Amino acid sequence: MNEGKIVVGVDIGTSKIVTIIARVDDEFVNVLGVSEVPSRGVKKGQIIDIKEAVESINNSLDGAERMAGYSVSHIIASVGGSQIESQNSRGVVAISSPQGEIAESDLTRVIDAAKAVSLPSSRQIIHVLPRNYVVDGQEGIKDPIGMTGIRLEVDTHIISVATVSLSNLEKAFSQVGIDIDGVVFSGQASSLAVLSETEKELGVVLVDIGAGTTDISIYLEGSISYSSVLPIGARHITNDLAIGLRISLESAEKIKIYLSNAAKKPKIERLGETFENETKNTDEIDLSSLGLPEDLRKVSHKTLTDGIIRPRLNEIFTMIGLEIKRSGFASQTPAGIVITGGGALTVGITDSAKRTLAMPVRIGIPIKIKGLIDEIEDPPFAAVVGLAIFGASLDTKQSLPFGINIPSFGNFGFNRIFSRVINFIKSFMP
Repeated sequence: MNEGKIVVGVDIGTSKIVTIIARVDDEFVNVLGVSEVPSRGVKKGQIIDIKEAVESINNSLDGAERMAGYSVSHIIASVGGSQIESQNSRGVVAISSPQGEIAESDLTRVIDAAKAVSLPSSRQIIHVLPRNYVVDGQEGIKDPIGMTGIRLEVDTHIISVATVSLSNLEKAFSQVGIDIDGVVFSGQASSLAVLSETEKELGVVLVDIGAGTTDISIYLEGSISYSSVLPIGARHITNDLAIGLRISLESAEKIKIYLSNAAKKPKIERLGETFENETKNTDEIDLSSLGLPEDLRKVSHKTLTDGIIRPRLNEIFTMIGLEIKRSGFASQTPAGIVITGGGALTVGITDSAKRTLAMPVRIGIPIKIKGLIDEIEDPPFAAVVGLAIFGASLDTKQSLPFGINIPSFGNFGFNRIFSRVINFIKSFMP
């Protein structure tokens, strides 16, 4: 990983688009600028309206640039949605060196062999992630470079995405005037930001609950072994509240956030008794401070949590449980389940997960971050922090023939400036 490398990540979600500009070294992600804007033109992780998506991306980039004082030209983007598919594959090659010493070129060849899987023309591979290597029958090797042998094998986890989704993503960013250095499955990005090495080694299930989709990533022995996306998310809870209370989706979202924030308020212990801030020993919740247009002032807490929110959470975790069983790794995840994403803030989510899945549960927040972290030290920003970590590990240097490197002018953002000049000229044309 390059020391002090500036990386820009853009997480395109169903409810929000988040841009982070960070300086990343081996230890920490130092956040220089971050911007969150409502997402438009995106549904269930896929771009459905290029024009609206471009406008939202532009607004998010502008906000982060102003905060960081840095002009963006290259980014790492997230990709998600139900078009994500994964499979495991094995590659085998003979070691090329006469002395039998394994070199970087051998690793490249064996990974190329592993990704030679049969895929329809409508799909494109975005990740080939090595799980472990085997040298002459010796298994469990993480880095075989420098070892001696005759036969090299690798077990990989391959993640693919619909080609049309990638094309729309590239088109949206090209209209903004930005180059994409890489795309990352949002579930994998979140795992880079919130999971510890111990959890990955033991075996853990990461669940990133977004507004429209839920990403699942299962880690075994330090490597990702299964990935999938469920077409259900936190917005379904908002829909249930809107229908149950006969209010708008906007009002239902306010109530859901209010309940989640109230659940996090600390309790005050006084003279052996416990009191909750701004609450009384009553089932009614006062919503007058939210200023809802429907003039809904009081509602039963039990009705909201037990009658509307909990059944939907139980349904989500039942689907997650079925997906874990389908993976075949259900008995190999003693570290339990780590929940992140915006849906992780939903009131009662930990209890629902424990009851439904019978596994250890914790809420995952981004770790190893510093700088402007007040806003992003929260589950909804796990994916965008993971994009920064992933981007720092990429070697994005371009080169001319004969090994001549192209100098990097990333700080000037020529592509984007040129795009803005063209758009400005177009505005005067009839």
